[in-house]
Amino acid sequence: MPTYRAGRHEFGQNFLTDRRVIATMVDLVRRTCGPIIEFGPGRGALTFPLQCLGRPITAVEIDEAHARHLRPRVAADTTIVRGDFLRYRLPQHPHVLVGNLPFELTTAVLRRILHAPTWQQAVLMTQWEVARRRAAVGGATMMTAQWWPWFEFSLVERVPAAAFTPRPSVDGGLLTIRRREHPLVPCAQQKRYKAFVHAVFTGTGHGLPQILPRVVPSHRRGQVRRWLDGQRFRRRPLPRDLSSAQWAELFTLAMK
Repeated sequence: MPTYRAGRHEFGQNFLTDRRVIATMVDLVRRTCGPIIEFGPGRGALTFPLQCLGRPITAVEIDEAHARHLRPRVAADTTIVRGDFLRYRLPQHPHVLVGNLPFELTTAVLRRILHAPTWQQAVLMTQWEVARRRAAVGGATMMTAQWWPWFEFSLVERVPAAAFTPRPSVDGGLLTIRRREHPLVPCAQQKRYKAFVHAVFTGTGHGLPQILPRVVPSHRRGQVRRWLDGQRFRRRPLPRDLSSAQWAELFTLAMK
């Protein structure tokens, strides 16, 4: 296990040091295929175990001291890149993303990832609340609903703050994201779909029965109302109560 100096505050460095959690992340990556892009390798807590998978690794590290430390120690098929992941140009061929995200940059990094076109799966350590929201635990957020037709989000486990050095003020969450092989909404409709989800989440009214008539075209309201009735919600449904499949069905029904 690498030794750790204090993480640099400006880089949000909280190094993952729990061997069990590291082994879990490596096992999740083992179930994927293709080259690996790791961001924020730090002193190599994940990098070195990932090398046992025998796949090419590119590790993008913003801290020059860590990049300098890793370069002479990694295997021949591991490349250490000094750079900011938010500005790093991802490869044009399919690949897997893995990383321990700086907690204060979690949302920014996730947005960067979701807009990138060629990666297939991601194994990410994030702030617990962000992981929980992205995986729609307790209900979907607008961001999750906007990306659901193209990605599956899964919460693997809650990771205690004690698993990091230095110890952060909040727990982490291990999150996986998989690009859907068959999108629920055509990619050509992505902009229109996201605008629809935004309009529903920000619409006025008490629940979907009041919100949707203000959002969908007048000639579609009857069908949307019948669709809602057929879902048999146990209570007045809110936007957060819809599943990924229900969002896709509702968009298709309301906007075709």
